[in-house]
Amino acid sequence: MKQILLLGVLLAVLCSASQAYSLPPNIVFIMADDLGWADPGFNGGKAELTPNIDKFATQGTRLTQFYMTPVCATTRAALMTGRYPFRQWMDWRSEDFGKKDYLALLGMKLAHLPDGTPTRRIMGLPTEERTVAEALKEAGYTTALMGKWHLGEWLPEQLPMGQGFDHQYGHYAWGIDYNNKTIPHNAPAIFAVYDWHRDQKPVYEKAYSTDLIADEAVRMLGQQSKDKPFFHYIAFNAIHGPLEEIPRHTDKMDKRSAAIKCLDEGLGSILDAIDKNGFSDNTLVIFTNDNGGLTEAVNKPWRGTKNTTYEGGIRVPFIARWPGKIKAGASNDALINVTDLLPTFVTLAGGSLKQKLPLDGMDMSAVLLENKPSPRDEIVIEVAGSVRLPTLRKGDFKLVGKELYNLATDPSETTDIAAQHPDVVAAMQARLKQMAAQRPPLGDLPILMDPALPYVYGRDENDGVPQEIKTAVDAVRATQPKSYPPGTYPWPGAPKDGKIIYTGDGR
Repeated sequence: MKQILLLGVLLAVLCSASQAYSLPPNIVFIMADDLGWADPGFNGGKAELTPNIDKFATQGTRLTQFYMTPVCATTRAALMTGRYPFRQWMDWRSEDFGKKDYLALLGMKLAHLPDGTPTRRIMGLPTEERTVAEALKEAGYTTALMGKWHLGEWLPEQLPMGQGFDHQYGHYAWGIDYNNKTIPHNAPAIFAVYDWHRDQKPVYEKAYSTDLIADEAVRMLGQQSKDKPFFHYIAFNAIHGPLEEIPRHTDKMDKRSAAIKCLDEGLGSILDAIDKNGFSDNTLVIFTNDNGGLTEAVNKPWRGTKNTTYEGGIRVPFIARWPGKIKAGASNDALINVTDLLPTFVTLAGGSLKQKLPLDGMDMSAVLLENKPSPRDEIVIEVAGSVRLPTLRKGDFKLVGKELYNLATDPSETTDIAAQHPDVVAAMQARLKQMAAQRPPLGDLPILMDPALPYVYGRDENDGVPQEIKTAVDAVRATQPKSYPPGTYPWPGAPKDGKIIYTGDGR
């Protein structure tokens, strides 16, 4: 009888272990903002700034040819949809539709409300897109976004909880003040707007945003069940400008370095929480960045910066860790694009890739788990109609406007070889033209931001804004310039000839 009982207990334990093992992985996707390729210690940066990032790199595989898009919002659109951003006009940022110089590139004029007030045309991720959050929810996952959204800041259906997330915490638009949580301007209005929310309701918090995002990520990990997989998208706004007061480390280092150090500490606390809550063995954790840094110095050895299509604008650090599944302390030079993340995540989750809108991304699970070659030999980086140069990578060749480079022999893009390879240039230009023809009509964007200068982002959230938020916003606006010289604005102008040079902190 004892033997029968012991056998029964053993079978129950084995059954339970088998069930746990068969659960699809949790996915924790952590993304920094405007970090340079050369910022982490493992890529030649100052090791004292990134000890947690560097330790994490020893625990997983580094992808050395992982490509994002040139700028914040476009990367986020590609991540969410698995599709090239031009397919939804998300190669334009929502705030660009409130800027005269950007609109002029589209042959459009600045919109005005009935009373004559200039305002923004509303643009965001279309609701007909199937997001990675929606696809993972279909596969049984709980979903949460902590941090920066930047795929629409006004209509509720274009905000995170309208796009598949069960929980939202953080900001909607491009770049908040880390401490007072305001966006410095609401183009075309030149004054600040409050942008900090929990589950799409404004919440007033004073602490440093990097710390708040990390703390929320830790809190959410502590609430997760081991019986249901989860997808946590943690999008730090660090180290995007404006870099105002940093709460620590500035006694020994400059603001940017201090911001990187705070980001690294946030990553460390999240990784500790994954371990302490018992999720490490069955969790795919990724750390990466949304685009290149603001200067070539922080993107070495690559040429170019954020908002350009040279390597420095689009090739980013990327580390994937899944103990026992993804090799530790390794590197992989497989060609992978941000659009590949949706099909890879959904495949690992056991979900379906069947959808109405076709994917540009490819499943890279075998590349990550089995070290197989990438099925991708092409990345469409930009097509005509963008503010940046039409750019295509095909094999080792890369076409940037009219310039051609061979990345195998010239990874830093120092020598234009277009004249030596006119046939390659012609073929790549034809491919870009073919892809550009697939861009849908933009339409006239009839929905306008009303009021033109809200207290908070989120159309419905302007009803009943807490007085403490109004008071805080009024105090910030009172310190801002009331006007700017003709032809100048509190934001960078549109790129010229597909290129941009950043000054300051990139706001």
